[in-house]
Amino acid sequence: MQSAVPSTRRATNPGEFAGHTVPGVWHPVGELPAAVYWRRRIVLLVVLLGVLAGVAWLVVALVSGRIGGDSSEASTRTTSAPVLPTPALERVVPSFTVLRTPTPPPSTSPPPAAGTRSTPPAAPATPAAGSPCTDQMLGLTVRAPAAVAVGSKPTFELVVQNTSRVPCVRSLDKALQEIVLIDGHGRRLWGSNDCFPGAGPDTRTLGPGATVSLPLVWGGLTSEPTCTAPRVAPAAGPYLLRGRLDTKTTPDTRITLR
Repeated sequence: MQSAVPSTRRATNPGEFAGHTVPGVWHPVGELPAAVYWRRRIVLLVVLLGVLAGVAWLVVALVSGRIGGDSSEASTRTTSAPVLPTPALERVVPSFTVLRTPTPPPSTSPPPAAGTRSTPPAAPATPAAGSPCTDQMLGLTVRAPAAVAVGSKPTFELVVQNTSRVPCVRSLDKALQEIVLIDGHGRRLWGSNDCFPGAGPDTRTLGPGATVSLPLVWGGLTSEPTCTAPRVAPAAGPYLLRGRLDTKTTPDTRITLR
């Protein structure tokens, strides 16, 4: 009787592995039916083939895409230059290269002769000292109380001021001075020269910034230039005072009768 071969001996046959032969691997014997083992091997084989096919497809796609991209890029560079998009600002504002500066019309004045100097424009003339005071050289206002009683006899002032920088001469005759009272409808109710016109010359020299106050008394009654209409006291309410010195007039001044 032959002795039992120890289980730890190494395989000496190339066809053996871990104590099993190649036919034994392809024809396994176990607790499960052989069809189960075959199905497992088929599934594993299909998975391996799918992985290999996917890897091959990926490699081919990468290689073909790189080659195609290089060729298309090279053809684009050789056939046409890159088209740059138009800046957004140039879509609204035209380029300065297309704008044309209008040519000024030719001068009609003859050029200065050689060796002559051009004359600068003359400065505005300053009024001479002692010349007449024009309306532009004077400031004129009416000074009056804000409110007076109906029927009273208030005093108003016609204030004249030389606003120029030189002395000037102006006639301040009584006949040239006037203050009128106007109601809210623009009707003239009284004038300082209607019934008591002034007389006599009054010419004065006004220094720069000099002010002259000319008092005028109102009798508290209405009047008109001929002083023939009945004179009555105006009703209480708001009115306007407007002054005049010959051709120079004042802004309106508000006054209230109460």
